[in-house]
Amino acid sequence: MRILAIDSSATAASAALVEDGKVLGEFYINTKLTHSQTLMPMIDNVLKCTRADLQSVDLFAVSSGPGSFTGVRIGIASVKGLAMAQDKPCVGVSTLEAMARNLEHMDCTVCAVMDARCGQVYNAVFSAHDGRMERITEDRAISILDLAEECKKFAKPLMLVGDGAKLCYNNERFQSLHALLPPEPLLYQRACGVAKAACKVYEQGGAVSSAALMPVYLRPPQAERELKKRIEGENK
Repeated sequence: MRILAIDSSATAASAALVEDGKVLGEFYINTKLTHSQTLMPMIDNVLKCTRADLQSVDLFAVSSGPGSFTGVRIGIASVKGLAMAQDKPCVGVSTLEAMARNLEHMDCTVCAVMDARCGQVYNAVFSAHDGRMERITEDRAISILDLAEECKKFAKPLMLVGDGAKLCYNNERFQSLHALLPPEPLLYQRACGVAKAACKVYEQGGAVSSAALMPVYLRPPQAERELKKRIEGENK
């Protein structure tokens, strides 16, 4: 099965073409350029460099959240358009699971964290062993201090991944747990990890039509939260 996968859920963006578990090609960019500037050119180039076309893609995959609200929406909209044009199925996967799969070759506890601001992170915890990944917690928004306390009970070594990894790593609570950071190429989410996670979802019958593909937000956008707070204040 040939999967075209993309990730635009944070600052970095990537696109990959994966066939039967083999990464045929992947483009990864981590600059200040916007996803609207980089994502579609990366998709076009990965197809050109692998001498493939959209008609040969069997499944379109995307990280559907959590993450940047704008970034997630760009990724979802891109895959919706590509899949609709080809009348092919889609899979949206957890951004946290996709990044955790960078370390599925290790024997460790993988703590996937994305900076959610306001002292919180988006998080999920996984156990990696013998090339397999087992989910320990669901995706959630949690305070850094609460997460550090919870991580005391997980098996060591504890590996941090994601754009919130260094934030946690530099926290004294995590330092007391001797948490570790992987090398830079394994630290952030990548499209090849999205493809790995999507393959599992597809095998379990979780593929959807382009119309049914939706983003997953663990909490409302900041503007919506501030509006709700202001309304509640006016009603007191």
